[in-house]
Amino acid sequence: MDLPVGSGITWEIGWRRVLGACALPHVQIPTRPQVCHHNGSTRFDRDFPLRLDFVRSFNTAGPVEPDRDYCIPPLDRLDLDEVLFLIGQAKYFVLHAPRQSGKTSTLLALQDRLNAEGAYHCVYTTFECGQTARENVEEAMRAILDELAESAFETLGDDFIGNVWPDILARSGPHRALAVSLARWAKAAPKPLVLLIDEIDALVGQSLISVLRQLRSGYAKRPDRFPQSVVLCGLRDVRDYQMDAGGSPFNIKTESLRLGDFSKNEVSALLEQHTAETGQRFSPEAFEAVWSQSMGQPWLVNAFAYETCFRNKLLREHSCRIEAAYIMDARERLILRRETHLDQLADKLSQERVRRVIEPLLSSGDRLKASARDINYVEDLGLIARDPPLRIANPVYAELIPRELTRATQGSLAQEQAWYVHSGGTLDLAKLMAAFQALFRQHSEHWLEGLQYKEAGPQLLLQAFLQRIVKRGGHLEREYGLGRGRTDVMISWPQGESTRKFVVECRLRQNGLDQTIGESVEQTAGYMARCAAEAGHLVIFDRDEGRSWDEKLFHRNVRAESGTEIEVWGM
Repeated sequence: MDLPVGSGITWEIGWRRVLGACALPHVQIPTRPQVCHHNGSTRFDRDFPLRLDFVRSFNTAGPVEPDRDYCIPPLDRLDLDEVLFLIGQAKYFVLHAPRQSGKTSTLLALQDRLNAEGAYHCVYTTFECGQTARENVEEAMRAILDELAESAFETLGDDFIGNVWPDILARSGPHRALAVSLARWAKAAPKPLVLLIDEIDALVGQSLISVLRQLRSGYAKRPDRFPQSVVLCGLRDVRDYQMDAGGSPFNIKTESLRLGDFSKNEVSALLEQHTAETGQRFSPEAFEAVWSQSMGQPWLVNAFAYETCFRNKLLREHSCRIEAAYIMDARERLILRRETHLDQLADKLSQERVRRVIEPLLSSGDRLKASARDINYVEDLGLIARDPPLRIANPVYAELIPRELTRATQGSLAQEQAWYVHSGGTLDLAKLMAAFQALFRQHSEHWLEGLQYKEAGPQLLLQAFLQRIVKRGGHLEREYGLGRGRTDVMISWPQGESTRKFVVECRLRQNGLDQTIGESVEQTAGYMARCAAEAGHLVIFDRDEGRSWDEKLFHRNVRAESGTEIEVWGM
């Protein structure tokens, strides 16, 4: 290990499991360490005891390690009494949650808890290794059994599965090998066997069907000749698995438990761990920004904090207080970099069943054509909130989705910010809206043809246009959802020591034009008052192909009952 020679430098690495077992011994580096020189490199002597110390940080990848990561105790986020009851009752059940919500950390903590109490022979394993086999059941089963054997040996020193599965697979075949192996293992185990299976929905097609059917086939033999309890963990509930076989391949499921997001108190507790260790404080406004932008989604909470406290070089020394502006800067950087978590969510937008749910939200329509199954699926992905009304789960996803859907279109908008900013730094929003009106007439047919979400197309195109101009100097906030009848955009534009705010509201013309304008002007005025905006613009999109552009295009000023003047643009 090549390390610089010097005094007063300490590092720390902790490799403890979730419950704190098996911590490595720590030793202190002497002021003048013994070194050897080889090929011009300075190296520590191999017999020299080494301690590596570092400050804990916020975890954005993989299971939490309390010695290395700030964390909420995983089992505190679970209804542990219910889980222990189900296991004690020899039930098979599902634990699911969106990506990077803490599922694996929770399963590892549960494994350690059950083994520490001594009543069960508990093993955590992942079936993700079988994903690449796709429909090749034999290859999938080979990978799964080998992974299971390795997990049992690493966790408990149990090599039973490793010794028997190759012969069982050769003799019984891939559609029986898992069931026979588990039956033999349960019979030989010193205590009732509990199996925690992660990434179950990484399997696809016949491989997934075979695994579920084999687990079901031994259910009646538990606990003496089959695992007492099996927990299936994945992104989706087992109800959503699409099977070609008739009937349910896993109708022995008792419960479906969902790991929830952080509560507001848990977000506060997580951030306070950083303050306790480094002295660096989050202002009340910064904490509120973390909470309101993430709504407790675990990866987002950790990503905001890590990006701010550790990747921002100005704040890395932890001597400056964290303000809300730093959190919002971190938010923008995460979106622009399309971090893996966000990229995976964005990839789901191309699925038709996701489009059926998300598109009416973007267009602020009143009707939802998606089925309950579609809604459950998108909810399991974490894209929409679990509690009514139907809406995008958090502001980060609400920002990510329209950007992703118009990524290609934004590149074709040959507009420069300088055209719409005066010498004094003032944003000329009226000029910007007039330019979009002209471009929409000229290019909308071509633009809309390239969008998958055509129903929400006009709103998405306007947002893409505004985003391109505003992003280098200001900030956009979007509000949309089913039944709102409108999409709201609020532009924050810093100018000198102050920030100017402008509102742009989009509506579809559904009734008479005067009626649509009358209703919408009052809504726009109300939104302006709520945001303390100095100007408001109302855009009426007319999708009636029977009307000419001369009928659709107009610009007028309308005064609301409160006296607020709104600029109205027809398109």
